[in-house]
Amino acid sequence: MQNLSSTVLVALGGALVVLGGYHALFVAPRLRRLAAALDAQDTLIGGGTAKATDRIAAVERQCVDIEQARRDAQTRLAALETIAQTELPRIGFIRYNAFSDTGSELSYALALLTKRGDGVVLSSIWSREETRTYGKAVANFTAAQEPSSEELAAIAKARSAAS
Repeated sequence: MQNLSSTVLVALGGALVVLGGYHALFVAPRLRRLAAALDAQDTLIGGGTAKATDRIAAVERQCVDIEQARRDAQTRLAALETIAQTELPRIGFIRYNAFSDTGSELSYALALLTKRGDGVVLSSIWSREETRTYGKAVANFTAAQEPSSEELAAIAKARSAAS
């Protein structure tokens, strides 16, 4: 029995020696080459003292930040487009002579409308004694009160204005 134990111990010792030799001759050089390849990869990906995984994580964080900035910009753009729909991009201006005995077309009609045709039409009628100004609400390119032909022309001109 003691002979068997010593034989097993000798066999285990021999196996350890063979395993150590295998490691020294085959495994250790390959591990050194693998470490060199990983160092080369770190250098190719960006170099510096940071590891490649740290740099990749930083790039991923930047991608998340960029995506958030893109979503914020889309939200702001949608708000600006809503504002642009309610601003006054359509303007129609008509000058005319309100009375046959006056010249120089000093009377006018001015339509200030949104893209949807909402806004106001202003009229100023000039005579030698006085000037009067009137304003009428406009909804969907239609004046709330009965418009004059000049006011209708100003509204039509605003409607056809490029926006």
